[in-house]
Amino acid sequence: MSEPPSNSALRRAVAFVALANLGYFGIEFGVALAIGSVSLFADGIDFLEDASVNLLILIALEWTAGKRALLGMALAGVLLVPAVAALWTAVEKFASHVPPAPIPLSLTGLGALAVNSACALVLARFRHDRGSLTKAAFLSARNDALTNIVIIITGFVTAYWQSIWPDLIVGVGIAIMNADAAREVWTTARNEHLAADIAEA
Repeated sequence: MSEPPSNSALRRAVAFVALANLGYFGIEFGVALAIGSVSLFADGIDFLEDASVNLLILIALEWTAGKRALLGMALAGVLLVPAVAALWTAVEKFASHVPPAPIPLSLTGLGALAVNSACALVLARFRHDRGSLTKAAFLSARNDALTNIVIIITGFVTAYWQSIWPDLIVGVGIAIMNADAAREVWTTARNEHLAADIAEA
């Protein structure tokens, strides 16, 4: 039996987002290491996390509501990974006192904005279709696009002030944003799991 059109479209969307995130992870992570940027490092890790989340969603699309809700709660924990990575890198950057190169910082942020904006647009129509799973993917892409705008601005500010602080502040901001997304996904997934338990009772 053929797959429903909505399922087929969602699979294509999630596969596109996973591959786009995985591809740009390599670019952004490489630039982050080269110029010593906390914000790019945190955002690069976030691209890898997004690729993992969307691959898991692709696998779990045909699961029952209860199992999808459990995976949603697990993904809430995954969303915290970039936050922890950003904070750790911020501590190391504070010790070095060397600001990142501003032009590569802004240009890489611009590329990330293009990728995340495309992913958010692709996922927007599905964000209410499969509960916490697609909501996690959409929120992540949307938050990342907003973060990328700030990273671009950070490059200009760093060029003017030649300080580590703009990059550090943005890196910590990324950590806070991911923590809030994790909380929202956890709450949605927990409610879905409770509803599934009631339906099965």
